[in-house]
Amino acid sequence: MKVTDEHNQRIAKMTFASVYPHYITKVEKKGRTREELHQVIAWLTGFDEDRLQEFMANKATFETFFQKAQLHPNAHLIKGVICGYRIEEIDNTLTRQVRYLDKLVDELAKGRKMEKILREEK
Repeated sequence: MKVTDEHNQRIAKMTFASVYPHYITKVEKKGRTREELHQVIAWLTGFDEDRLQEFMANKATFETFFQKAQLHPNAHLIKGVICGYRIEEIDNTLTRQVRYLDKLVDELAKGRKMEKILREEK
């Protein structure tokens, strides 16, 4: 599926606070914890729980959220299909970064082992 400019703009303007409760619901429904979710988000972005709360309180957009993130050097290893899009084929950097996060949350909810989710090198 081709990502459109309209799609990219919609993602850029979406707030982290509007999506975060859905992440929590998804992982908790599958028996994973909020702490595990925060570990995954921290791995990808470098943000601790206080910083996440700050982004939510300020209703930061994904554009702002990822501008301030320090993406993990292994983030490029996140591959696969999420929401009908193959991550490694997404040209827009911000949209690809949001899909990285979506994919990690999805893997957590599906019960994947944390060392696999965090792309730890052996």
